[in-house]
Amino acid sequence: MAFHGSPMDDTNTIAPFSWVHGIMISIFDGVKSVLQISENDPGLALLLVHLNANLKAVFNDPRSMFVSTSVREYLFDGVRFCINPQGIAKAICNQIKESGSKTIREKSDGSLAFSFFGHKNGSGHEVYEVHTGKGDPMRVLEIQKLDDSHNLQVWLNASSEGETSVCNQINGTDASAYPPFRQRGDSMYIFSADICRSVQLFYQTDIQYQGIPGYRYSIGENFINDIGPEHDNECFCVDKLANVIKRKNGCLYAGALDLTTCLDAPVILTLPHMLGASNEYRKMIRGLKPDAKKHQTFVDVQSLTGTPLQGGKRVQFNMFLKSINRIGITENLPTVLMPAIWVEEGIQLNGEMVAFFKKKLINTLKTLNIVHWATLCGGIGVAVACLIYYIYQRGRVVEPPVK
Repeated sequence: MAFHGSPMDDTNTIAPFSWVHGIMISIFDGVKSVLQISENDPGLALLLVHLNANLKAVFNDPRSMFVSTSVREYLFDGVRFCINPQGIAKAICNQIKESGSKTIREKSDGSLAFSFFGHKNGSGHEVYEVHTGKGDPMRVLEIQKLDDSHNLQVWLNASSEGETSVCNQINGTDASAYPPFRQRGDSMYIFSADICRSVQLFYQTDIQYQGIPGYRYSIGENFINDIGPEHDNECFCVDKLANVIKRKNGCLYAGALDLTTCLDAPVILTLPHMLGASNEYRKMIRGLKPDAKKHQTFVDVQSLTGTPLQGGKRVQFNMFLKSINRIGITENLPTVLMPAIWVEEGIQLNGEMVAFFKKKLINTLKTLNIVHWATLCGGIGVAVACLIYYIYQRGRVVEPPVK
């Protein structure tokens, strides 16, 4: 899904569109990490002045805030800019390159390219240390360390030295499996490296997946709705973006999470179609159709083994479209949280695994259940027969004659 953010109509809304051959993106998607942060950095103020005068050289002669590109380039290969810059434009491009944003990388020809997930493509550099479950099967595959560290260093920490905030704690598994022996009404954690945080999943209901019984779990209000000092997790309020729609205490409104410190880019996380997000973000976007069945994150788990049966991880990445100080092309833009793309990662147990699961576990459990009840009924039957025999034998006892 992609959203078109220009031109603005007289109601100051942004109209989404369907992409077939390409998607429209802001030419600043890739460098907002430099532009927006530089607004608060006097050392980079000069960069913005020169950038405004060299937009043509840096961004390939842009006609508006939006350019057309392919989906592959936008997501992985990268949208190129800084192609053969000269003079001041070259210095600006070097400054952008040295900013170190994960979403910007240098191509073989010296140009720069922005992509949302290029740095994730073929990665897998994270090293996990997980619990084996020995001595406590409820902790099997629970992440103990990430890259030799028990905690993250992404979010804000408590003021006390050495005290790790709840936001930087690593809890749960990597979502490939879950603790066994699940109970109705419980919860569990997964850790998502993509958004640099642990996520709590809550029991919702019993389910059946192709004849396999299980429990459905889903995210709760504490994912991106209940964030702030009143919920004891203000460590998520990194407050890195200037002049955006946020609360007075620096926290974003409900339904949005600032991933700037996670992705090194000014990216805001919501659910698809801004499901559950505050009206401060939704009111300026036309065409949103949030549907919990389509846009909520969930997983169905076989309760005894913790095996995932099916699930969907659904998130949306957004960026604030706004006027940037000293950049003339942005001067008439209203401040709005603009959807860029939403991603769904799904899992389903295939037919072969379903058959294996039923044969090795479900059918075995059914057989054991039958044997259990048969044994119980047999035991009761024997006990009843013995009782009847005992009563019968007592009835045949004849009293000896009285002399």
